[in-house]
Amino acid sequence: MKNPNELNLVGHLEELRSRLIRTMAAFLVSMAGAFLCVREIYRWLARDLDQKLVVLGPSDVVWVYMIIAGTVALAVTLPVAAYQIWKFVQPALSREAQRAALLYIPGIALLFLLGIGFGYFVLFPTVLRFVHGMAADDFAAMYTAEKYFTFMVHMTVPFGLLFELPAAVMFLTRLGVLNPNRLAKARKPAYFALAVVAVGLTPPDIVSDLIVIAPLFLLYEISLALSRFVHRKQLRVQNR
Repeated sequence: MKNPNELNLVGHLEELRSRLIRTMAAFLVSMAGAFLCVREIYRWLARDLDQKLVVLGPSDVVWVYMIIAGTVALAVTLPVAAYQIWKFVQPALSREAQRAALLYIPGIALLFLLGIGFGYFVLFPTVLRFVHGMAADDFAAMYTAEKYFTFMVHMTVPFGLLFELPAAVMFLTRLGVLNPNRLAKARKPAYFALAVVAVGLTPPDIVSDLIVIAPLFLLYEISLALSRFVHRKQLRVQNR
């Protein structure tokens, strides 16, 4: 006779596998849909360039379109992945926690888009101007499409993920994994880690570093304030 705990574990693993397959299917369908209008997206992203981007071979065109379609698919799939995670942990949550966690899903999508927007409209042009200024006196700047869009993704997608910090902190606070006191005590090492991330993603000049560091520090403080709000609400509910 099999151990009930083993049967329970197998059931959880089967459900996790099912959730992962659904998330991957959503990503592939979104990517296929993005491919239908990838040329229009490409033209919009390259609208401010003074010259056409260079490709060094036929595979470069496919790779660039894959990068663009994959980024669009990631933005579309993120709320789907969040919903699948919510469905997976739903049985372990109280009814109130289930409703609250479900409300995080549109917030996750919005924060990711805000992070992408910050990277694309603020950070990416700042860094590109800096690099172009460095090359202007000594080099003829000729960008390949693959390098240009790879660079763009590196300047945008990480910030889409970093902007998820407030939602992640609120969710973990509600689960009891984090609390505002712990976050307040971890402020200095957290600031140091965020500063390292900012310096690693930006050119070696103080202006670019500050442009990135300031929003990241603000995000941490917003996350701390939200954690306090959630924690106080939980204490009021427990004291009733």
